[in-house]
Amino acid sequence: MKTSIFFLVGLVILFLTLSSQVEASKCRPSGRVRGKKPPPGQCNTEDDSDCCVEGKMYKVYECSPPVTGNTKAYLTLNSFEAGGDGGGPSECDNSYHSDDTPVVALSTGWYSGGSRCHNNITISANGRSVVAMVVDECDSTEGCDKDHDYQPPCADNIVDASKAVWKALGVSRDDWGGLDITWSDAS
Repeated sequence: MKTSIFFLVGLVILFLTLSSQVEASKCRPSGRVRGKKPPPGQCNTEDDSDCCVEGKMYKVYECSPPVTGNTKAYLTLNSFEAGGDGGGPSECDNSYHSDDTPVVALSTGWYSGGSRCHNNITISANGRSVVAMVVDECDSTEGCDKDHDYQPPCADNIVDASKAVWKALGVSRDDWGGLDITWSDAS
């Protein structure tokens, strides 16, 4: 009888410990930014990009979910070319990149202060995989201003990819824009 009670108490303690560890690994918003109405012609809506809405509050994040060998993320479409919806040149090299090259921007936490710059990641979805180079940050800490093309901050789980990535994953052009994926650092 006592053994059963100790066993049950042990299981409860183990469950609570594991639950708190899972809870601690979540990325929570670090604040909010208020949307500003973009000046005329200042928000590029190429690739169905959203523009900030006046007065709307947008969550900001300084973290991203933990990176694993199979990290879940949300793939979005971005232009890395001059004049594209990505805004300015890429953070990693202060350059623009062809949309025909598989390149990505990662949410702030995964971008990790530029530590993944010019590293390759493997993106998997739709039964296919593609290797892409990290060239930019998808800023999760700021947005709705000129520097961010009056677009909202990125969520904490974004891989913002060039058209080449979408093509390589075999996604129909009509379905480009948002897709659940997994990614990992390429070896």
